[in-house]
Amino acid sequence: MTTHDSTTLLFRNTMRIAVGHLEGFRDAISKAVAFAEQHGPQLMVETFVEEERMLAHSFQLYQDSDAVRLHWKLADPYIQEVMKHCQVERFEVFGTPDADVVAGVRSALSEQCALTFSPRIAGFVRFATGHHA
Repeated sequence: MTTHDSTTLLFRNTMRIAVGHLEGFRDAISKAVAFAEQHGPQLMVETFVEEERMLAHSFQLYQDSDAVRLHWKLADPYIQEVMKHCQVERFEVFGTPDADVVAGVRSALSEQCALTFSPRIAGFVRFATGHHA
């Protein structure tokens, strides 16, 4: 296992979109993802919406805990705008972040949702880290 493999983090954020806020959520998440694509440290961001259940699922792949900290620093205004339209229902961390990132995730989410941590066993990333449409 290389150092890169062992530090990779994948976040899955399941959000409950507030009634009447679907279009506002779509707009805010689109702006947040566009900002992340241009300026963020993420290797991948994908967001999906289940309109019938008013749930959104966001996946973010990071090289390491330092990248997560940089994301938080850069994206805070965008995160706040998205959160006007939804509530985090479940947050899953795949991989082993450092203690600082664990504390930051716990602090940001407090007791508002289910939070799980799943250490990595094995895996790989095949795609390049360049920008994709």
